[in-house]
Amino acid sequence: MGVSFRAATPSDIPALHALVESGYRGDSAKQGWTHEADLLGGQRTDQAALAEMIADPAQTILLAERDGALIGCVLIADKGGGVGYMGLLTVSPSLQAGGVGRALIGAAEAHARDALGAHTMELTVIKQRRELVEWYLRRGYALTGREEPFPLDDPRFGLPKTRDLVFVVLARAI
Repeated sequence: MGVSFRAATPSDIPALHALVESGYRGDSAKQGWTHEADLLGGQRTDQAALAEMIADPAQTILLAERDGALIGCVLIADKGGGVGYMGLLTVSPSLQAGGVGRALIGAAEAHARDALGAHTMELTVIKQRRELVEWYLRRGYALTGREEPFPLDDPRFGLPKTRDLVFVVLARAI
């Protein structure tokens, strides 16, 4: 597959932001199968939020690169108590369904286990994204029965096209 991984730095923010937006929002996202463009408009994140994540010692954004080009990313955060959190999983829409997402999950789990001492990895997915929930179930994650509210009225996370958005929490032992 020829993919390498490294931690994001502040100089990566412009390219990282462009990747995340292309994977989650707008017409470019619709090239892939994992987008939220039918549920949310507006932005997925902004450069200031990415800078905060990179500066936070409890969080790491891993970048996936092929031949020096950014093709994917994933956020790993330490929730404490042996629990890691995985989010912001993004693969360039034109490269989805090619194994990059699975490789990012493996790298995220290894980082959480080795660098954070985590034994469990959690993630959240918008409940209405059934196909994505099922993809994580096939990767060994399980629904925990917990749900978390979606920030419906915070445009930093997007502009909801429906008011019934909610996150489901999935987890697996790592």
